[in-house]
Amino acid sequence: MAKLSLWSRAGELIERITRSSSPADGLLDTAATADWVIDGLARWASHPVEYIVPVSHGAAIAGVRGGSLAFTTPDYEAQIAPEMLAAYRARRDAFAETGSPALPAGLNLGAQLFALQQADPRVLDGVTLMPYAQYWAWLLTGIAASEVTSLGCHSDLWNPLAGSFSPMARQLGWAGKFGPLVGAGDVVGTLKTDLADRLGFASEVKVLAGLHDSNAALYAARSYPEITGGEATVLSTGTWFVAMRAPELGVDLDLTTLPEARDCLVNVDVFGKPVPSARFMGGREIESLIEIDTRRVDILPDQPHLLAAVAGVLDSGAMVLPTLAPGTGPFPDAACRWVNRPVDWYARRAAACLYAALVADVSLDLIGSRENLLVEGRFAEAQVFVRALAALRPQTRVFTANAHTDVSFGALRLIDPDLRPDGDLVEVVPLADHLNAYKAAWHEGLGSRA
Repeated sequence: MAKLSLWSRAGELIERITRSSSPADGLLDTAATADWVIDGLARWASHPVEYIVPVSHGAAIAGVRGGSLAFTTPDYEAQIAPEMLAAYRARRDAFAETGSPALPAGLNLGAQLFALQQADPRVLDGVTLMPYAQYWAWLLTGIAASEVTSLGCHSDLWNPLAGSFSPMARQLGWAGKFGPLVGAGDVVGTLKTDLADRLGFASEVKVLAGLHDSNAALYAARSYPEITGGEATVLSTGTWFVAMRAPELGVDLDLTTLPEARDCLVNVDVFGKPVPSARFMGGREIESLIEIDTRRVDILPDQPHLLAAVAGVLDSGAMVLPTLAPGTGPFPDAACRWVNRPVDWYARRAAACLYAALVADVSLDLIGSRENLLVEGRFAEAQVFVRALAALRPQTRVFTANAHTDVSFGALRLIDPDLRPDGDLVEVVPLADHLNAYKAAWHEGLGSRA
């Protein structure tokens, strides 16, 4: 889903518009999204827009040649032929070098580039490459750039400890094709004159390089003293649940402590520092279980019914065992199954939320999360999920904030790092229900996979 949001200088959200985007034939609909972005920006011509900050997920790449796209951006879920993927993995660097695990389909940007070149050896001739966030900056300014939160997002292209392109990216000639490295908060340029005229904007509107979406959530979280005052983790929830443990001062990251095979990785924050992370496709899994698109349905009205259903779920031992998104998360090779699947609609939804909390609990343990945890994103409003997570982690203070503004607020802080959110964090009250026995039964159901 594509989003545009308009903010005041004081950090107040004025308006947000969205567009559903459906990849076709394994390719992103970049051109259609670009038309929508231009039309969307034009509706705000009467506002004194000063800055534009692009944000994107980290598993998409764009290449331009002669002022236009050189190839259509692949969708990261598009499958790559097994023999081609095997050939690529024989070339990629070790996890200890990049912090990038070997992921399915095109979740590693290197795999996308490799597949493109296998299909057409000349596809990258004369091309300037950019992570997807920086493509939108290029579209608006005509100036190419790259930045590290996107390059460092399980791409196989970046060495987070050295702060440079990976050996493979250099050996295959990809590193030299990327736009110049800039900071996420750096101004890439101003709006192209013809575009500014078309939009009705002042030509001096500045466009920042932008950043990876989960890193934007992390940067937003760092505006709270509870997250900046010591060891802390941000759990960003959407299609993906991404746990990112903010680096501790004076502590060197040891990649050997992260289990690559369990969807652990190293992200890179806006300051270029490595961030131990773990992921699973929590939003996709929950929506598969409850058959609701939570992006389009307000989940708040049902919260009392779901909370009331928890006791029955625990008493019956109803639970979901992972994994609904094969190849991802802390149990990538496990096959999902229900145990004592409830007939009641609310009980099934409550069990799905408990499932997400149990998987999140494992992921947080894998990256050493301990003291403070901020849950942000649309599932921060799911009371069964956040309260179960707080109950499963009694040693951790679990907080929520505004569930719909943290990614864009993090982008806004690139313009003004001193900006603070309107409101405090809310500490989550754990479920009163005793979850220890349920957790033990869930792990016993996993057997050796746990």
